[in-house]
Amino acid sequence: MEVSKYNDEGYRDPVPHNAIVNIERRAWRPVVYVASPYAGDTERNTENAIRYCRFAFESGAIPFAPHLFLPRFMSEETERDEAIFMAMVFLTKCAELWVFGLRITDGMAEEIRRAERRGMPIRYYSEDCVETKNGGL
Repeated sequence: MEVSKYNDEGYRDPVPHNAIVNIERRAWRPVVYVASPYAGDTERNTENAIRYCRFAFESGAIPFAPHLFLPRFMSEETERDEAIFMAMVFLTKCAELWVFGLRITDGMAEEIRRAERRGMPIRYYSEDCVETKNGGL
């Protein structure tokens, strides 16, 4: 939202402008896409994804993990392709991709490729939420 530097009468009035800009800067948090394994041990992987989202939140981001959301109403076995498509749409709405864990699944690899094509910042973390270079790969 662009805030005018001028008041209703057309006179320069920087105080309200600067106040609003400073509020917006403090309130802004990037939306980050959280990528981590889901298939296999879905219970453990879900717990890990929740922990990764908490870490992202505590790091000043707004986390979004589609593998916590989509399985609530979609079947991994029969609707995987549709879920991956929707996850890719969600990825385009995020500012960064955060990849957790050393194991990169096929779905995560596609998320990384898509983020790279878009020039999106990608950050890699260990399972213990320690930032690494390229996932330590």
